Amino acid sequence: MSDTQNAAPKVIAVANQKGGVGKTTTAINLATALAAIGQKVVVLDLDPQGNASTGLGVARAERTATSYDILVSEKPMEEALIETDVPGLAIIPSDVDLSGAELELSNAPRRSYRLRHAVERFRRTLKQAGQRCDYILIDCPPSLNLLTVNAMTAADSVMVPLQCEFFALEGLSQLMRTIELVRSNLNKNLVIQGVVLTMYDKRNNLSGQVAADVREHFGDKVYDTVIPRNVRVSEAPSFGRPVILYDLECAGSQAYLGLAREVVRQERSAEGELTPA
Repeated sequence: MSDTQNAAPKVIAVANQKGGVGKTTTAINLATALAAIGQKVVVLDLDPQGNASTGLGVARAERTATSYDILVSEKPMEEALIETDVPGLAIIPSDVDLSGAELELSNAPRRSYRLRHAVERFRRTLKQAGQRCDYILIDCPPSLNLLTVNAMTAADSVMVPLQCEFFALEGLSQLMRTIELVRSNLNKNLVIQGVVLTMYDKRNNLSGQVAADVREHFGDKVYDTVIPRNVRVSEAPSFGRPVILYDLECAGSQAYLGLAREVVRQERSAEGELTPA
């Protein structure tokens, strides 16, 4: 990511319609890890369950403005931002009201572009104010509904957490079809940011086989860093803290720090390719 203060933030939708794959865990811990290595990050909680908000310590009473207000009432994103305990990391929270957004927007014009317009306004506001933001990570709901389509239409890329279990690839083709449909009809610049292997158990031969199958299928789109199955990662959300604040030395924290470094290297490499010699 460029160090230019007014560079537009990279918008990444963290998505997988299959539940229990570590999607929200990846969103909040990658965001924390990126902030820990000096990036300015916003998490946009687009899941009505609000787990990303809870996992970053935002009490429900604090969620006076949410992603629901951004989508339905077109409230500016900066008015919903809440600073977290992690320096450089803010969140736009979610609550259960968001579950009704799809119905409320059913007849709205350009309903799939609501979040994209909000992000574009936010980028302009940052630029005008001379404020820096490097990444916006959107935590999508575990379904391929209007909320996920809005996220993908607003995003530059999609990051796919994929658990190292038997049914890992089941349903992934549907997600890829959705990404392709969004690219064809709503956001021609959308790309796959990468696939993150989660819940890896090195003691289990199946984890290794699934990882090998995914790497064969997606090639260099799969991150080198794998996220291990780790009890500290599972415990941290109940304390309203990302695992890096809960236990910095545990294997899960170190893995997310490694993933953050890999993401930043990926961005800098892409920028280098686009820079004229």
